[in-house]
Amino acid sequence: MTQLICVASWGNHGLVAAPDQTILPVQYQRRVGRPLCGDRVDIDLQPDSQWLATHIHPRSNCFARADRRGRRQQIAANLDQIVVVLAPEPAPSRDLIDRYLAAGEILGIACLLVLNKVDLDESALEALRERLNPYRQLGYRVLECSAETGHGLDQLAPELSGRQSLLAGQSGVGKSSLLNRLIPDLSVQTNSLSSATGKGKHTTTIAKLYFLEHSAGCIIDSPGVWEYGLWQMDSAELAHGFIEFRELLGTCRFQDCQHRAEPGCALLARAESDAVFAHRLACYQRLLREQQRFDQPTNY
Repeated sequence: MTQLICVASWGNHGLVAAPDQTILPVQYQRRVGRPLCGDRVDIDLQPDSQWLATHIHPRSNCFARADRRGRRQQIAANLDQIVVVLAPEPAPSRDLIDRYLAAGEILGIACLLVLNKVDLDESALEALRERLNPYRQLGYRVLECSAETGHGLDQLAPELSGRQSLLAGQSGVGKSSLLNRLIPDLSVQTNSLSSATGKGKHTTTIAKLYFLEHSAGCIIDSPGVWEYGLWQMDSAELAHGFIEFRELLGTCRFQDCQHRAEPGCALLARAESDAVFAHRLACYQRLLREQQRFDQPTNY
């Protein structure tokens, strides 16, 4: 029996990597469940020469997003950090950034903001830098780089070394270009995945794990999105996703305060004198309204 890492997973089968990074196809048993990308699994070779996953090791965490009904869709496991890639074009909304950061806080996964394409239009770049300043003030790390020129990659690479990172962000922000810069043998690893599936081209609709060269780290590439939704949760858990709220939580007049319009709300009082806090509170309130829509019955 050998413990391996799941590098891709779909349906009742997937791909795992041995310690020497050899890729093997593996089948799943219903009683064992379906491993996620990044899971550690045990496998056994069957009499028919197929590898079978026999055990999924406990996860330290699990990154997820919501489906249209607010149900939690698990994407990848055992992450050390979420690397949120941003770019001047397409410019991200602060709402999207807030959602990713809230998810990381709720799941207990560190977030790193990476501003890519810094070689592009200077005015758009400065606008995005200004938009990111409040997050720096909150303590989130922001790195700048260019996959096109290689600028800043010497600062980004050490942040990935020895860690299992998830690459997330909007479609078009240059995640693929960054991967190609960070992993020179990416095409070799991609071809290895494709060969193991028996398909000419590996699917791009699932999370896939790639190993960093000359490093113990790996990157899980997730499909690009246009919007990111949080799964169904209660208001207290949602509020925990905003780090600046925490010192005030529990100090409102009402114990069950949802920080919308209740008298004596400590968060509303703070928002009156802090524009950044007010923006973040407005994002929380929008997310809370989304949560309440999840609670409504659906008619077919």
